[in-house]
Amino acid sequence: MRDFAGFSNNSTKISEHLIVTNEWSEKHFRTAMDFVNGVDPVIDAQKGNLRVLRDFLFEKRFFMLSLLENPNLLEHDSFTDLLLAVFHLSEELVARDTLEELPPSDYEHLAGDMKRAYTLLIREWLAYMKHLKDDYPYLFSLVIRTNPLDANASPVVT
Repeated sequence: MRDFAGFSNNSTKISEHLIVTNEWSEKHFRTAMDFVNGVDPVIDAQKGNLRVLRDFLFEKRFFMLSLLENPNLLEHDSFTDLLLAVFHLSEELVARDTLEELPPSDYEHLAGDMKRAYTLLIREWLAYMKHLKDDYPYLFSLVIRTNPLDANASPVVT
């Protein structure tokens, strides 16, 4: 999520709604999900480093393939949509000989693919956060302290 946020022109606005804390209630999660469902990330494919994103996604390719092979995960349509969106973006980035000096239309195309993946990722991440808070508070504790959308995040318990 941090990598995608680097391409977003409105990542600060998005982050403000997703700084999850121990104090979050069901209402906080509902409000945040309503925000996420209506959010329109403004992605600029030239703002971040496409090579770094490409390399990261390529490095995670086998892990993502193993997720696609898991029938339990595929029962969750929204997670499957996320995986397919990320795979598609990865394939788009790998398919190009270079990621520099592309035509504006190609940067726009890549921005659309990134926006799709980022939007789905935020939604799944927030649902996962709620699941952890409800069922696995010890895991939730670390995840909120390392929130990729929180510039002040730290794993150190203060």
